[in-house]
Amino acid sequence: MGTPSDHAPLAERVEELLAGGGPLPIVAAGDPVLRRGTEPYDGQLGPALLARFVEALRITMRAAPGVGLAAPQVGVELRIAVIEDPVPVPEEVRLARGRVPQPFRVLVNPAYEPVGGARAAFFEGCLSVPGWQAVVARPAEVRLTGQDEHGHALDEMFTGWPARIVQHETDHLDGVLYLDRAESRSLSSNQAVTERWAQPTPEKAARALGFELP
Repeated sequence: MGTPSDHAPLAERVEELLAGGGPLPIVAAGDPVLRRGTEPYDGQLGPALLARFVEALRITMRAAPGVGLAAPQVGVELRIAVIEDPVPVPEEVRLARGRVPQPFRVLVNPAYEPVGGARAAFFEGCLSVPGWQAVVARPAEVRLTGQDEHGHALDEMFTGWPARIVQHETDHLDGVLYLDRAESRSLSSNQAVTERWAQPTPEKAARALGFELP
């Protein structure tokens, strides 16, 4: 992938990564960086380099395209992720999934905890697992804590699809891929999802593929 040497100081590795300009290479499943977890951000990059790194994450996420991107997905083991969701989906999908627009956000040192016992299951994909999707049951509401890129505290409630996004990206920072939480029998190619399972909810897929929903 041409990622910086693991032995170089972190700031030097990020400088090297950013030197090429444009979207960054996205690390695919199988690379250990996606499984090692991350270290908390504590000024390792400095304000200017952090701003450049965040902008590179934004460019890369939009180019992919995706609704979130975590630092390990570009080979950087820092507890930083970005999210953004303009919600270009049909109205029935938006309503069924609780998908509402999310402005561009930077999550620094995020952590989440479930609120209540409700769970929601939908097909989910990942930029680091291209070509595939699977159904993941996740808490329907979570409390997210952490900071933004300016060090301001975050303590917010997320529900519906935004809750799924922040869980997915925070999991990346703990070395967890969505496949670790997925219903294995639901694993489907993007083509199969488009042709067979494009309904707003995965009930039809659950019946046909033989897995249970919460």
